[in-house]
Amino acid sequence: MTAERYAVAVVGAGYVGLPLAATFAEAGCRVLVVDVLDDVVAGINRGESHIEDVGGGRLGPLVERGLLRATTDYAELPAAEAILIALPTPLSRQREPDLRIVEAAARRIAPLLREGQVVVLESTTYPGTTCELLQPILELGSGLKAGESFFLAMSPERVDPGRDDWTTKTTPKVLGGVTPECTRRAAAVYRRAVDTVHELSTPEAAELTKLLENIFRSVNIALVNELAQLCDRMGIDVWEVVGAASTKPFGFMPFRPGPGLGGHCIPIDPFYLTWKAREFGFYTEFIELAGKVNESMPYFCRSLVSQALNHHSQKAMKGSRILVLGVAYKPDIGDTRESPALKLISLLRNAGADVSYHDPHVPRFSENGIELESAPLDPAAHDCVVIVTDHSSIDYERLVDDASLVVDLRNATGEKGTTSPKVFKL
Repeated sequence: MTAERYAVAVVGAGYVGLPLAATFAEAGCRVLVVDVLDDVVAGINRGESHIEDVGGGRLGPLVERGLLRATTDYAELPAAEAILIALPTPLSRQREPDLRIVEAAARRIAPLLREGQVVVLESTTYPGTTCELLQPILELGSGLKAGESFFLAMSPERVDPGRDDWTTKTTPKVLGGVTPECTRRAAAVYRRAVDTVHELSTPEAAELTKLLENIFRSVNIALVNELAQLCDRMGIDVWEVVGAASTKPFGFMPFRPGPGLGGHCIPIDPFYLTWKAREFGFYTEFIELAGKVNESMPYFCRSLVSQALNHHSQKAMKGSRILVLGVAYKPDIGDTRESPALKLISLLRNAGADVSYHDPHVPRFSENGIELESAPLDPAAHDCVVIVTDHSSIDYERLVDDASLVVDLRNATGEKGTTSPKVFKL
């Protein structure tokens, strides 16, 4: 075991853990990053980042100054004052929480816990995880008592990949401890690196806060996605309607339709709560309906492509050359997690289309048996271009000029797309 001491150890070097570690290091804290992947750890120790939000120019100097180091060895954790767990919490194929990664890490951490350490769970999960799952594992494996000999809290991550106006440092941190002293000690850890810490009464309140934030977005996106389908039947431009409603300075917050939800949070988090609610004999019908609407959008968008080909080009879907523009789940990043583009590509291929994609941020991807590389942006070489992700680097006016047919699922073509007879909008 190393004789070095660390203010913080971050378990998990993913899109949450590495930015968190870098933020603490930038505040002058010595940080240990623990991850199970040898190549990730080796890269970090060379100052090379695998996470877009932490560039090499940011990570390298922290490593060189000895403020941040990575390891695969959990045995180094006793050298840290606080252990922050930032590990994935996916859903099973049955859409139920899969906490095996967090649970396995907790079992490795437990026998290494020492008196006075702070442990915080950052992973998004259902209310009760910290107290019902994590606390018993840590107490049994360590022989220590939470709130007395070590201090346990929950502080869910609030990372939005690709944005720089709100960062790990500037985004307020919500936090709830198992006891008031747990809350106080965990809050003191975060206040060393984060501008604002909002203390809650319990871990359950913190866990549910994160779910509410993303359920709010899921439900409102579902509302406008449903409206988009109605507007299609009524012959009304949904983008014009949303834009007009946005002029109201109070009582309205704009959400925009699209081909579905992407990212780790919004498509997944609501199902943590629907699963947990059943334990209390409660059914979250509103949330589940929103999920149903959002998950149906790739199917609706496939139909739009088919209609556009039939009406504009008198072509069937089968055999048509279709270019999907953008496969990342949001603009200007390379993250394809849960991207609706992947589902739409699968649906178009199943309908017989010859599908390729162009994305300046995603050179290649492999998903559900589909392996593709980004093709050159040559709209004229395709029967239809489908705009799925509206990356800012694309010249959409020129795209409209060059393409035979465009299906715009993001209103990226703007006014030109509204007036052009060869542009079909969601």
